[in-house]
Amino acid sequence: MKENDVKQLHSLTLAYIGDAVLELRIREYLLKKKAVRPHQLHMHSTAYVSAKAQAAALYELMEMGFFTDEEQAVLRRGRNAKPGTIPKNTDINTYRHSTALEALIGYHYLLKDYERTNLIIDALIEVVEKRMNERGK
Repeated sequence: MKENDVKQLHSLTLAYIGDAVLELRIREYLLKKKAVRPHQLHMHSTAYVSAKAQAAALYELMEMGFFTDEEQAVLRRGRNAKPGTIPKNTDINTYRHSTALEALIGYHYLLKDYERTNLIIDALIEVVEKRMNERGK
């Protein structure tokens, strides 16, 4: 896709792609950590891909000044998108922030900026694992 085409995509479309990219990267990461049973993979992956985990990681990365101005604009678009439904297991604010992060991942992925895509996902993994270690899990 051309850059202008990607920039014109609806935020929820970007989030749809970003969700898939994130899920795949987390599964690969967990396989490398030797979590190989399907149920075990699923249980571990939710710690990284849940709306709550994504929103918490987004907040922390924003506090660190991790995102560029352009990325912050994509995050705002993703956060302000109006989804048709909200999952029952999360609140609207958490869901919107997780959607924003997924939209940013999808944005970079579709621009074929795989280096930045991977940096964002690696930072998310680092934040989630730091939080898990602080809680003793």
